[in-house]
Amino acid sequence: MSEHEPTTHDPTNSEPTTESELRDRVESALRAVRDPDADLDVFEAGLVESITVDGASVTVRAAVTEFDDANATQVMRAMAQAVRDVPAVESAHVEPVSPSSGGGATGVDAFDTVIAVASAKGGVGKSTVSTGLACALAGEHSAGLFDADIHGPNVPSLLDVEGPVHSDDEGHPLPVSVAGPDASLDVMSVGLMESGAPLAWRGAMAHDALTELFADTAWSADDTLVLDLPPGTGDVVLTTLQEISVDGVVVVTTPFESSLDDTARSIELFRDNGVPVLGAVVNMGEFACPSCGDTHELFPGETASKHLDAPVLAELPFAPRFQETPTPGDTPPAFGRLAQSVSEAAATAWDVDAPDDALDIRGDPPERRKERVAERFTALASDEMFTLISDRDPTPVRRFLGGLTDRDPAEIDGFSVERRTPNDWVLTAKKP
Repeated sequence: MSEHEPTTHDPTNSEPTTESELRDRVESALRAVRDPDADLDVFEAGLVESITVDGASVTVRAAVTEFDDANATQVMRAMAQAVRDVPAVESAHVEPVSPSSGGGATGVDAFDTVIAVASAKGGVGKSTVSTGLACALAGEHSAGLFDADIHGPNVPSLLDVEGPVHSDDEGHPLPVSVAGPDASLDVMSVGLMESGAPLAWRGAMAHDALTELFADTAWSADDTLVLDLPPGTGDVVLTTLQEISVDGVVVVTTPFESSLDDTARSIELFRDNGVPVLGAVVNMGEFACPSCGDTHELFPGETASKHLDAPVLAELPFAPRFQETPTPGDTPPAFGRLAQSVSEAAATAWDVDAPDDALDIRGDPPERRKERVAERFTALASDEMFTLISDRDPTPVRRFLGGLTDRDPAEIDGFSVERRTPNDWVLTAKKP
């Protein structure tokens, strides 16, 4: 958390709430509101155009103009009530707007799945893996590739594409489309806008440039985005992971001992920042001699699985075919297998691990949440554990549990709240 980030007071919590934390809670609350014409929440239905948090005031722009007046009013009232119920929100306003024009989705958040590709060191083939993975995914999905390596954007040269970047009628930058025989890939990179220019930007400038591209790029793809991060774990990497909802990260390493050791530390850092590590790609481990045909280990004696607390998704040799310009939908089989492994790992990376008897209130309206919590908690015997799964921060439930037992909330033993995914929390407490 930045020391300059604005905060607001949550009366149920002695700690101040930052605007980014409040926004997360507002988003979770809005996911309980449903589209009256479809079995989807308001985000899935595309009804939330934007959320603005200013201190303790929240404004939601809702795309409800295609509903009749009765349904539009119903949705807006439900959204406003959901926001007002969020602790620390003092005022909530929902205003109707027309849906965004244009055929594409704006911003990284529009993608269903965001896969980051990272490395502890430069020169291990991270961007090569990113482009190969993205091109392989494009054969099965509507895919995009975002080159976030602000100081060394290699994706344009690897894909043999160049700028300039054009914009749509609303001024949003448009990605460059890379076409294959039966697939295409959306690509955005600072390197497309700064072709041939040295990128010696300071940290703040790099952050601002990436933030603008993350928020404003008008993608035509909206299923899966591959995010090529800068090497290492510097400010740009950490800030990116804090600002973007990443479904998982793939780390790229060589089987050289120092690279493996640094990669192992990076894996722990990603996990500490709430990003699941899908697995590792071990690159350039062996070389097949084109003259004699023998295979030679480039880093003999090193075994990645012994160094890394993560599954090995692929082991790629040092081979000319991986240095060729990749084509969307037409890649070496090794990248196809990698894409399948990454997709499968991402699909389960955010599964919530909780006891079978946990109370799941995700999607319930506020009044029903309280009823179900009261029913389950009061039915427990003394010293039994209570587990709750929620799609909004359930920390204020501690006060509610104290009221159910006529106890000081501080006397609720074993109380803890853990955020398991960007949208799921698990609360545990012992019945007094």
